[in-house]
Amino acid sequence: MAKVFCIGFHKTGTSSIGRALAHLGFRVTGPNFVQDPRIHSQLWSLARPLIDRYDAFQDNPWPILFREIDNHVPEAKFVLTWRDPLDWIESVEVFFGNRSTEMRKLIYGRGSPDGQLERYLARYRRHQAEVEAHFAENPSRLLRMNVLEGDAWPELCRFIGRPMPDVPFPHVRPRSMAAESD
Repeated sequence: MAKVFCIGFHKTGTSSIGRALAHLGFRVTGPNFVQDPRIHSQLWSLARPLIDRYDAFQDNPWPILFREIDNHVPEAKFVLTWRDPLDWIESVEVFFGNRSTEMRKLIYGRGSPDGQLERYLARYRRHQAEVEAHFAENPSRLLRMNVLEGDAWPELCRFIGRPMPDVPFPHVRPRSMAAESD
């Protein structure tokens, strides 16, 4: 079974992808190390052991490790979840508010989006572009999915080579629902 890494930023359907992969029989982890201060200097050494223990990875820290993962797990498949950037930043602002995490400090330079929306939005856009550029010469290893706009079982199952289940695709946190996560 090839390992699958969801490398979209939080609030792009990562929890839904995680739930879908679990339904397909993958052992899923994430988010991981959200409040661990060691991530600023030891992220790869913390994350690396989980790669042997799980089959699928969603939410943080996996998006910011996609290059290391690609070098370490050359047969891995990557799912870049995304949504409209302005819709994404609105969701981030509402969902996280002024709550801070070490993970968001690492990703954006500030732990809370409060007063930092342009910084967060620029980093989101840069991540999307970096992933696209990284996989430009090997596009068969990357699936772009917008689960909020209807991408679901057909795209995911075709990409990972699994039969499509006869159940609705999981939408873990619809737009109107907020919960603790990173």
